[in-house]
Order: sequence, then C-alpha cells, then structure tokens
Amino acid sequence: MKVEFASKAAEKVNEERLVKLFLEMAKINGPSSKESLVAAFLKDELPKLGFQLTFDEAHKNFNGEVGNLIAWHKGTDDTIPPLFFSTHMDTVLPTENLKPIMKDGVIYSDGTTILGADDRAALASYIEAMRAIIESGIAHGPIELILTVNEQAGLVGAKYMDYQKIKSKKGYIFDSSGDVGQIILQGPYSSRIWFTVNGNAAHIALNADAGNNAFLIASEGLLNMKLGEIDSETLANIGIIHGGELTSIIPGSVTLGGEVRSFSKEKLDAQLEHMQKTMEVASKKYQGTVEVKIDEKYLGFNVSEEDILVQAVTKATDNIQVSSYLTKTLGGADTNVLNENGLTCITLGNGFQNIHSFRENISIENLVNTGRLTAALIEQWYVQHKFQIEEE
Repeated sequence: MKVEFASKAAEKVNEERLVKLFLEMAKINGPSSKESLVAAFLKDELPKLGFQLTFDEAHKNFNGEVGNLIAWHKGTDDTIPPLFFSTHMDTVLPTENLKPIMKDGVIYSDGTTILGADDRAALASYIEAMRAIIESGIAHGPIELILTVNEQAGLVGAKYMDYQKIKSKKGYIFDSSGDVGQIILQGPYSSRIWFTVNGNAAHIALNADAGNNAFLIASEGLLNMKLGEIDSETLANIGIIHGGELTSIIPGSVTLGGEVRSFSKEKLDAQLEHMQKTMEVASKKYQGTVEVKIDEKYLGFNVSEEDILVQAVTKATDNIQVSSYLTKTLGGADTNVLNENGLTCITLGNGFQNIHSFRENISIENLVNTGRLTAALIEQWYVQHKFQIEEE
C-alpha cells in the first residue's frame, strides 16, 4: 500500500531507484584523499539534475587527488535563500572489491570490507531527493551541495575549503548513526595533545646506572591523569604511544598522543592544562623532561532550537511521518568546521551502524527516509520562506 505524505516531493522518492544507486555508489573506491572516482561519478550525474559544478583546490594541501565539490542548482524561485546539503565523498579503508549484500531489509558488506554507508548513504539520498523534487514539479529555492574530501582523516577537506565559492549560509549534514529524525544541535570543541617525555637512554648491561626510563616517567603521569569521561560534557583519551629502540636499551624518550573533547571551551582548556601539568610533575619527580604540544582540531557549535533550520526539519519529519528529537553529540563532523567558517548547519541522523568496521550496515528504511527527508526539507524550506515573504 502506498503511503501518502504531507510532502509531495517525498512521495516521489523511489525506493528501488535509491537502493540501486546506493549499491552502485558504495562500490566506488574512494578512501580519504583518493576520491577521484567518486568525483568523476558526480561530475557525470549531477549536471543531469541541473547542477553547475565547481571544485576547489583543497587537495593541494595534503597531496590529494581532487578538491571539494560545490554544486549549485538555481531552483525555480531565486527569491528564496539558498539551502545547502553537505557530506563527504571519502570512506575509510578497506574498500577494494566491496560487495554489498541485503538481508532482512538491511544492507551490509560481505564481511571482508567496510560498507561505506558513511557517507555514501547521504550522497545517494541527495541525488534521489533532487530527482524527486524535479519529478514532483514543486517550486523550490536554490540548492547547493557541499561535498568534501578527506573527512575521515580529521575533517581535513573542510578545513581547507575555499569558502568564497559557497553561496549558501544555512544547511544540513546527514552524517550520524542515529535513525532519521535525529537532530543534532550541539557539537564539541576538540584538541589533540602530544607529549614527548625524555629520560636518558642507556644499555642495561653496560651503563644501566646512567639510564632513566622514559616509559616509567610517562607511566607515572598516566596513572595520575584523569582520563575517560571527565564529566557529562567532557571526554579525554591517550590513544598513541611510540618509543623504544631495542629490548636491551633503557628508553630515553617516548611520545604520547591524546585528545580532549568537550561542549565547553573552558572545560576543554582546563582538562588540557590538567594533562600537561600531570605529566610535567611526573617528569620533574623522576629527573626527566617533557615537551607538550596542543593542536586545535575544531571548534564546537550550538544552534538554537529557534533557528529556522530546526523549525524546518521538525516540520519536515512530521511531513514524512517520522518522529524527531533534538540532541547533542561529542562526535566530530564537517558540521563543526563549516559552522566555524561562518555557515550555520546542523547534523542529522541517517542511520548507518557500526561504521569503520566490517560489520557496518544501514537499513533500507533509514536510507529511503534520508532521501524523503532531504526532499521534504527542500519543500519545507520553500514554504516557510515564501510564507515570510508574503507576510512582509
């Protein structure tokens, strides 16, 4: 039985066509910084839907194959402010010989690679939504697609984006494991912290008395360092340790790398300071030294519930008979970087599960609802702005 929605455009989303497109796109090999095959597919497909394409040169900053893709559709009514949809073109490895399979309404890989639903699901859904918009014949404002490269490696493409090429100011990014209907209004601040702990290298048999084991110094610091869930807003982790030369050599140096995320900039800074001081105290106690470097990854964002983006997506989910809810996440996304660079956007759930693993999957229901919600958002964005114009 055909379901009728309050969104005329959403009704035109074709499940069979969308699933076929996703399966085709999932098989395109495009790991981080190697997205040329994905870009070639989009260069062929998007102009058929009326998009004009522009690539920036972000890839030259990290020896990538291709830059970020900005695609512009003029719409049918240029009095409406443009709306953007963003996601990334890359996936994590491994992707060679990817073979999607379907079982009980869910799409998986065959277990030998990732699936790449993160985030080919959004890419395919955006294309299907535009097909539905065109087929429905509804009026709509300009639409812009902001498709980044090298996202999985740390939002790198978005950081080097040529933001002067972007015409829109507000938009959405479908890139979260929550089911369609999840609306993420707040994302974290994040910084990396690096320690180089120095003792003295020495041979265990020839001059052990001259040795000062950097591993033991670092261990003292780690044992006294608050890590894990610091509070409900802050997480901290040490995830990298490198050091040592030979089993017969007392290590004179060790490098540790960690990360802090928090919804609060003040709490982020306080945790970084705690980690630095803790390692400094340990180093001094054992006559060693430590060098500390802090790298800002990205800034946090917090979009108001009153923003028109939130009003539009709440109404659009109703229009496709999907329940919505507002939330926040300590996960990072291009949303952080785009907001940091003067745009306003929020992250939406599209329901992929177990990402970055061979168990990655997405339900057909979430895939299709992503397409429907994209179409419904384009329609609702037009309705809300047209109503404002008429009121004025």
